[in-house]
Amino acid sequence: MKVVLFCGGYGLRMRSGAADDIPKPMAMVGSRPLIWHVMRYYAHFGHTEFILCLGYGAHHIKDYFLHYEETTSNDFVLSNGRTELLSTDIADWTITFVQTGIESPIGERLRRVRHHLDGDEMFLANYADVLTDAPLPEMIDRFARRDAGASMLVVPPQSSFHCVDLGEDGLVGGITPVSELPLWENGGYFVLRQEVFDHIPENGDLVADGCAELAKRGRLVAHQHRGFWKPTDTVKERAALDAAYARGDRPWAVWERDGARAGSAVRTA
Repeated sequence: MKVVLFCGGYGLRMRSGAADDIPKPMAMVGSRPLIWHVMRYYAHFGHTEFILCLGYGAHHIKDYFLHYEETTSNDFVLSNGRTELLSTDIADWTITFVQTGIESPIGERLRRVRHHLDGDEMFLANYADVLTDAPLPEMIDRFARRDAGASMLVVPPQSSFHCVDLGEDGLVGGITPVSELPLWENGGYFVLRQEVFDHIPENGDLVADGCAELAKRGRLVAHQHRGFWKPTDTVKERAALDAAYARGDRPWAVWERDGARAGSAVRTA
């Protein structure tokens, strides 16, 4: 299935200074940017047709893939000035780069790439800045069997704060960690049918408009995931993922866990 990635936002909370103008999906985790980790996750499960909804900082994303270095994350042999790659990352990927506007909300970005989906009944979508080890094939299969317009990954609340139960007299009746409340958050991984476009108005939002309307009609399903899921909304969160990667703690890298590599060995001059 085709994978639509929303990678055109400003990512203001991810910036470390005024001179830092890269879009959030290009923030580095290890030797590769966030967007690469997300794409590698999908490619591991056989989904290698990507549509990038570009906006702010689009040139950073374009330049990265136009000058992609396979040797950065793959073993290779250098002999007589020629490079023999022992494995590849993106050799079998198809990436469509689409400028969808600097200020466009996510729903509008999706509307602007609809014609690139070729009328496919089902497709995948993602914020391009959240990492997970969620079982994608299971999520897709469950949705395919349902009569629904959209499915979203949902995860327990990630906040470390506590909720306080107050009585009318101001006495505290109980304190509960937010993560233990019977609530679920939008996890940012979607399986969608064309039906979702019927409910996203011009300059609308995918979740607040499209998914909310489908929910009212009983046509939105959720895939609950209690495993690894980490957002990268702030510099601190990105740094934590980078540190985890450095020490080999990267559960989102399902391609490493399963001992699989996308692509096959190729030779380049």
